[in-house]
Amino acid sequence: MGEFSADWLALREPSDARARSAALTAAVLDRLAGVTELRILDLAAGTGANVRYLAGCLTGDRRSRYWLLADNDAALLARAPMHIGPYDRVETRLVDLAGAFDPAADNLCDGRDLVTASALLDLVSERWLQALARRCRDARAAVLFALTYDGGVRCSPEESDDETVRELVNRHQRIDKGFGPALGPEASELASSAFAALGYEVQRARSDWRLAADVPELQSRLIDGWAEAAETIAPERAARFRDWRARRLAHVAAGQSRLTVGHEELAAWLA
Repeated sequence: MGEFSADWLALREPSDARARSAALTAAVLDRLAGVTELRILDLAAGTGANVRYLAGCLTGDRRSRYWLLADNDAALLARAPMHIGPYDRVETRLVDLAGAFDPAADNLCDGRDLVTASALLDLVSERWLQALARRCRDARAAVLFALTYDGGVRCSPEESDDETVRELVNRHQRIDKGFGPALGPEASELASSAFAALGYEVQRARSDWRLAADVPELQSRLIDGWAEAAETIAPERAARFRDWRARRLAHVAAGQSRLTVGHEELAAWLA
């Protein structure tokens, strides 16, 4: 579905920013108000969209901020911002994210006040998530995980096979994305349980994409990806999914399509 290409990340960034929970971001940043210098780790940072969003939320905050952007794609990291504002220092680091929290690996979370990621948790395995939670706890870092897909998709106007495609997409979401069997739509619930079990106070909020006619390219890319995922899971019904794709894209071309894609945000901190 092209989730990790630079053009896809650029295409989705404005919709991501509109969907995010400003209140939940403010809640976790308020917990860090007494920290003299903020040290923030952004996992799977890509081209730096999460950093751009958080830096915008810190406008007017005159504390020094040290950002460590970790990703396993050097080409994406090369597009990340090196200069944000007068109080910011940015480092990028090429990291094997799949093995980042193996027992023998250095703890990326050490010395960090906040560990954050966007659109990541639904791609990782439960084993990886549990290891991340333990490393965050050991570092006593607060966490903020944005835009975790929760399995909810609503399309308007409705078409036959909308629900069938959604169910198959959610099965596809659980395929190994390089971290082990992916959590898919269960990610937010499992992350909440993992951090709560380690003594974190956890808060969650909705961050659904509500995509209207003003983002036809993003809608079209999603529909293409969903049809491809459904065909991967049920190739014997490929013609049916191609027909569904054509009907959905016709709504986009007519300016009539509306898509809602369910996401959640999760913030947590130790007392």
